[in-house]
Amino acid sequence: MRFSVSSLLLVAAGVAQAASSWSFDDASITITSKGSSSDKVSEKLNAKGALGKPLVLGSTSTAKITLTTKDNGKEKRPHQAFVLLRDVESGLEAPFPLTVKDSGKGVVQIAYKDIPTQLLASGKNVRASLVIGSFGSAQAYLSGEDGLFELEIQHDPNMPSPSASKPERYAKKEEINHIFRADPRSPPKIVSLFFVLAVAATVPVLFGAWLLLGANVDHLSKALSAAPISHAAFFGSILAMEGVFFLYYTTWNLFQMLPVAGVVGAVAVLSGSKALGEVQARRLAGER
Repeated sequence: MRFSVSSLLLVAAGVAQAASSWSFDDASITITSKGSSSDKVSEKLNAKGALGKPLVLGSTSTAKITLTTKDNGKEKRPHQAFVLLRDVESGLEAPFPLTVKDSGKGVVQIAYKDIPTQLLASGKNVRASLVIGSFGSAQAYLSGEDGLFELEIQHDPNMPSPSASKPERYAKKEEINHIFRADPRSPPKIVSLFFVLAVAATVPVLFGAWLLLGANVDHLSKALSAAPISHAAFFGSILAMEGVFFLYYTTWNLFQMLPVAGVVGAVAVLSGSKALGEVQARRLAGER
C-alpha cells in the first residue's frame, strides 16, 4: 500500500488538532478582608488537582483569582472562561466570568456580597470549579469532581444568617382575589342639586335683564314667519345639547355622548347662521 507525502501531512495535522485542549497555568487565589491586611491568604492553584484545604471567605472578604489560559500549551484568549461556585448537595451553581486579555491572562474577583443567598444559606462548603472553552475543535477544560478549591463561608456573627427563599415550583397556587378599582362616579346628589339651583336662580335674572334692556318680544312672530325652521332648529339644538350633557352626566359614557353631540352641534351651527342672519337683516332695516 502506498501513501503520498501530502496525505501523511494531513493525517499528522488531524492528530495534532484532535490532541489540542485548553488548560491554564500560573494560577493563584488571594483572599483579603476589608480593612485588614494581616488576614491575607494566598494559595497556588493546580489544573491537575484540587487544593488540599478549604479557604475561609468572611463576610468582608474578597477572593481574587488570577491565571493564564492556554490552548495546547500556548497562551491564548478563550471564548469562555468562568469560575463556577456549586453547592454539592443541592446542585445550585453560580458562574463568575473571568476577564481575559489577548495574552491569556485572566482575573476574577468574588466577594461575599456577590454570592447568591441560596449558596450562603446552605451552611456547607462551596466547591469552586473552572471552565475554559472556545470555538474550534480544541477540547474544553473543566475541573474534576473535586473542583479547584473549596470555600468555607463565614457569616458576620452580629448579623442574622442569610436564609434562602423557598424555591418556586410548578404546582397549584393559592386563589387570588382581585380587587379592582371602583368605577368613576358623579359627585354626590346634594352637590349636584346645589349647582342646579344656582343655575336655575339666574334664569329669572337673565329674563329680567333682557326685558330691561329693551327686548322686543313682539318681533317673535315676525322672526318665526321669516325663518321658522332656522329659529326652531337653533333653539331646539340648544335644548338638545343640554339634554346630551345631562345624559352624559347620568348614564352615558364618552363614546355614546360624542357622536350625538357632534350631530347636535352641526345642526346648531347651520341653523344658527341662518337664524342670526335673519335677526341681522331686521337690525339693518331699523326694526330693532
